[in-house]
Amino acid sequence: MDPLSEVLSLFKPRSYVAGGFEIPGEMAIQWPRHEGIKCYAVVSGQCWLSVEGVPDTVLLTAGDCYLLPPGAPFRLATDLAAPPVEFLTLRAKWRSEDGRAEKRESSCYLVGGHFVLTGSHADFLLNSLAPIVHIRRESDKAAMRWSLERMAQEVRESQPGGSLITQQLAYMMLVQALRLHLAEGAKEGVGWLFALADKQMGAAIRCMHDDPAHDWTLQKLAQRVGMSRSVFALRFKQTVGTTPMEYLTRWRMLLAGDKLKNSRESTTAIALSLGYESDSAFGKAFKRVMGCSPREHGRATAAGKLQLDGAALSVS
Repeated sequence: MDPLSEVLSLFKPRSYVAGGFEIPGEMAIQWPRHEGIKCYAVVSGQCWLSVEGVPDTVLLTAGDCYLLPPGAPFRLATDLAAPPVEFLTLRAKWRSEDGRAEKRESSCYLVGGHFVLTGSHADFLLNSLAPIVHIRRESDKAAMRWSLERMAQEVRESQPGGSLITQQLAYMMLVQALRLHLAEGAKEGVGWLFALADKQMGAAIRCMHDDPAHDWTLQKLAQRVGMSRSVFALRFKQTVGTTPMEYLTRWRMLLAGDKLKNSRESTTAIALSLGYESDSAFGKAFKRVMGCSPREHGRATAAGKLQLDGAALSVS
């Protein structure tokens, strides 16, 4: 499995909502702060996206996709001069009117999904994202066209199993958007996500992901990618934002956290599987990275799962 797939699998994005919605003409809709990642694309029409704290307003046209990491309130508008309407208020109104907004020529229709990352340390992925990820190049839009059109059809034409297909298509859009963002930001972006697009840094990361238990050293990794030790260390830090050994330790601890949560392996077995010869050395590394002991992590994730499973899912 490639590193991006591994990370997404580890964080287990849970779809809170997947589907489509329409912004009527001459309207602005305000969303509150949100958890998780929102990934939507414009099927028809156009609208403007503005995020609190980001100075520039983004114009979204048919085929454009936007991805928002957790955080700031944002606004979508078909008319920048229109007074904003709170989404929660509008949603309640639409539901009372059988879910249909008034259609106008200048309306904008979007499809996508809202995902919450249920794995620990999701900032491993989220810190690599800009406040607004805007997929707009024609070649990128062409790459997303099939999933976008297929999802729009599933949303508009109710069929057996449509909800599940819509969720899977929304997830496909998310992965595709991340992959396109990775390629576009390869030269100037900082973080492991962008490093994957760099031939040598990506190779080093794949080495660590393919065999996390290996006794990797700076010298061994540099030799694998055909670079001197000093040049590799500097380049990795500049591209990824952390040292190779720090990255390796954090990746091992993320894998350990997942195993503690989702398997019945003992702490000793998990430590050995990740290259640690003693529970003590593993425990110290785990607490340094994760902020708690392996045992405390297991208890916390079990309690968190019960709380999450019992919570009602929010919409959009």
